[in-house]
Amino acid sequence: MLYDPEKLIEVRDDVYPPGEDSILLIESLDIDHGEKVLEIGCGTGIVAIHCAKNGATVTAVDINPAAVELTRRNAAANGAYMDIRLSDLYEDIDSHYDTIVFNLPYLPVDDKGMLEKAWSGGADGMGPLPKLLNDVRGRLLPRGRFVVVVSSLMDQDRLNDVLTGYDVKVLGEKKLFFETLRVLDIRS
Repeated sequence: MLYDPEKLIEVRDDVYPPGEDSILLIESLDIDHGEKVLEIGCGTGIVAIHCAKNGATVTAVDINPAAVELTRRNAAANGAYMDIRLSDLYEDIDSHYDTIVFNLPYLPVDDKGMLEKAWSGGADGMGPLPKLLNDVRGRLLPRGRFVVVVSSLMDQDRLNDVLTGYDVKVLGEKKLFFETLRVLDIRS
């Protein structure tokens, strides 16, 4: 079941809103009933709600307190039950998951501020991806996967270097007028 993003999703000015990247992630993400899912950077909660509505046991985290509160409201409005926490990446996470999903900050900019953390991936656009990959094996269940959105605006040589040694599959792709977005399934 594909969650309809036009229904019951409240947005706020201080939380990253659903966009082409969020929709591509939802459309590319197959979730099995009973799957344990961690969404990092939940924003409005739209991806986590999609996962929960498809039968996953979901933990949703964000560094932005406004996003955590908004995800709670959106989850309640949609009848989606999940654990929603304030956390910087894996900081407050002590469990293991079948799928970890993150619409990571991938724009090659160094914007500062809480909202800006949602898109500011630093000079190379990699954001926290290298750190997350270093720690992901200890967070995944056997045969688990890490699913992320990446952009053609990222430093592609650096991205390829970071992904060396992983089994990477493209789950979805969308060409926009200024970039191409891809959803990657990354496994050890």
